[in-house]
Amino acid sequence: MSIDETFDESFAAPADAGQVDRAAGALQENGFTVHVVDTAEQARDLVLGLLPTDQAVFTALSQTLRSVGIASAVDESGSFVSVRRLAGQLADDDLDGKLRLGATPDVVVGSVHAVTEDGRLVVASASGSQLGPYSAGARKAVWVVGAQKVVSDLDTALRRVRTYSLPLERRTWQAQGGDSFIGKILIVEREFLPGRGTVVLVREPIGH
Repeated sequence: MSIDETFDESFAAPADAGQVDRAAGALQENGFTVHVVDTAEQARDLVLGLLPTDQAVFTALSQTLRSVGIASAVDESGSFVSVRRLAGQLADDDLDGKLRLGATPDVVVGSVHAVTEDGRLVVASASGSQLGPYSAGARKAVWVVGAQKVVSDLDTALRRVRTYSLPLERRTWQAQGGDSFIGKILIVEREFLPGRGTVVLVREPIGH
């Protein structure tokens, strides 16, 4: 089946204010710290203010982080201890070393592919490299989530992953001569350590 045959563009539409508010409330009940902002610029300023400058920060690969300038601010400005910059100092063939650096950072910042109105996070990955720090490897996790990723329930979240997020990712990789697939899916039901997980919900669409 071709990418176009599986693509559901309806998942690009942002959730309404009520859906975002319900997701925010449910996330808080599930142990997450939640911030709701109106714009991508507000999300960027908030997240950069939350990140420590003296601890290792890993930016998970994310169109959301790239589009709002968080990835470049962390990895290129010199103001943060960037795991990606540290990994770049290792030998090109030291894949294990690079993976270990990303597996247990002090802080991971990234996004997810869907958030349900009952407060669950869903993220898919080909390699799974960001799923370890998301679930437990990082001492703190920060996720930035656009309003188009808020969906009604888990079934809809998984459908969004397969019929919207994956096709977009495949298009990106195929334009570069590669491809993508779903290797692993993480569903975060709740956070068991107070203050570990922070979700920044944005009332406009950002990222995929």
